[in-house]
Amino acid sequence: MYVTSIIPAAGIGTRMGGAIRKQFIELGNMPVIAHTVMKFQMTGIVNSIYLVVPPEMVEYCESEIVERYKFTKVAEVVAGGKERQDSVYNGIMRVNPETDIIAVHDGVRPFVSEDIIRESITAADKYGAAVAAIPEKDTVKEVSDELIIGRTLNRKLLWRIQTPQVFRMNILKEAFKRAKNDGYYGTDEASLVERMGYPVRIVKGSDFNIKITIPEELVLGRAILEYQQAKKV
Repeated sequence: MYVTSIIPAAGIGTRMGGAIRKQFIELGNMPVIAHTVMKFQMTGIVNSIYLVVPPEMVEYCESEIVERYKFTKVAEVVAGGKERQDSVYNGIMRVNPETDIIAVHDGVRPFVSEDIIRESITAADKYGAAVAAIPEKDTVKEVSDELIIGRTLNRKLLWRIQTPQVFRMNILKEAFKRAKNDGYYGTDEASLVERMGYPVRIVKGSDFNIKITIPEELVLGRAILEYQQAKKV
């Protein structure tokens, strides 16, 4: 089984604010994106990594991320597109043709565990499609444009989707092909597979597997990093 990871990190990061894009903000001793790539570099089941970044940052990432941190599994730094879906598509078009499984993981989710990566890949190999997710613990309301509660949703049926989102390559490529032909943009890779009628399996994620997109999440990320480093001492 040949496993390729696509790590999209081409976002502008407007919600974070500041002059530095969220994926390049320092978290401890490395940029956020370097922490993320490190997780897949260290996971034995992953064969190659395609890092997708803003076009103007390709050379910077080749030298200051890939070469600096010796990420030997990074096969290519790919120029991203306008939307996340475009960036992932660019990555898919570049992957090794020997690839059996593609794992897509947000560049700004630096705390994914090796266990989650492995379990997601194993589930995708068995079922065809699998995504990391955690059950919703809060009460969730459906609200109108006027901010009026319409109804309370059954939280037992609700899961908060994370990444990695992992698929057999033929399934993911077909999903992206159909979406491109239809001009359809989904919020994640699973939504493209779902619209083909293909079942997507849930794999238990982690509350630590946060996506760093706003300043408050960066504060939380630093706390998680300190906690994890303290546990290793």
